[in-house]
Amino acid sequence: MNIYVLVKQVPATDKVKIDETTGTMKREEVEAVINPLDLYAIEASLQIKEMCKGEVNITSISMGPPKAEEVLKEAISMGCDRGILLSDKAFAGADTWATSYTIATLIKKLEPFSLIITGERATDGETGQVGPSLAGQLDLPIVTYTSRIVEINNEYVIVERETEDGTEILRMRLPGVISVTKAIGEPRLPTLKGKIKARDTKIDVFDLEKLGVKKEEVGLLGSLTRVVKVFYPKVSRAGRKIRVKDPEEAVNSIIEFLQERGIL
Repeated sequence: MNIYVLVKQVPATDKVKIDETTGTMKREEVEAVINPLDLYAIEASLQIKEMCKGEVNITSISMGPPKAEEVLKEAISMGCDRGILLSDKAFAGADTWATSYTIATLIKKLEPFSLIITGERATDGETGQVGPSLAGQLDLPIVTYTSRIVEINNEYVIVERETEDGTEILRMRLPGVISVTKAIGEPRLPTLKGKIKARDTKIDVFDLEKLGVKKEEVGLLGSLTRVVKVFYPKVSRAGRKIRVKDPEEAVNSIIEFLQERGIL
């Protein structure tokens, strides 16, 4: 059984800068880490490997600059078997559609698989759209907000799914896609054996030519959405101090203030 796990490198801080011309994030100027919610996707894949008594091959996939190899190495140190990086300047600035298209194109070139696992969302974009979009482009079923994997075999997977009304138990035919929540289980730490394996494992890199797509189909050029304006809101905390001698005067002063602001 082959499983693909999507991981992303995200800024380690919320103090990021935006390129006002392109509307894209300046990722090269900040420290980067593995998306915290993707750690739960890795954990889910390792749980499946244990359930299947090791007869599972886990491949972690990421898209980003060359330094994104670091998150794939971390995934391998946690227990994944190999890593694949989509890296080319043409991929930069991709929205969720172009990102999922690029990943879908890669997956079509790889070995047949049973399951694709993603985190709930990425902390730098907070959209949660890549998993569902990827499933749509690959014409696969998807279960979102997966909190527990109950059973899996070569034909189907049974999972528990969190909803606003409680928990659903669903059976999904394979191959398919699931996105997982933190309830799936606490991500395990890298092991010494895993770190040695990660150090010695060569990351496969796919660029524009190797992927076999046109430049206008990926990255910023292939994106269906655009940031048309970037602005930084100003938070004003100016107020007025009112000194009064009795409650009635206080009420009148507050009403007058609200009327001046057009609230009343």
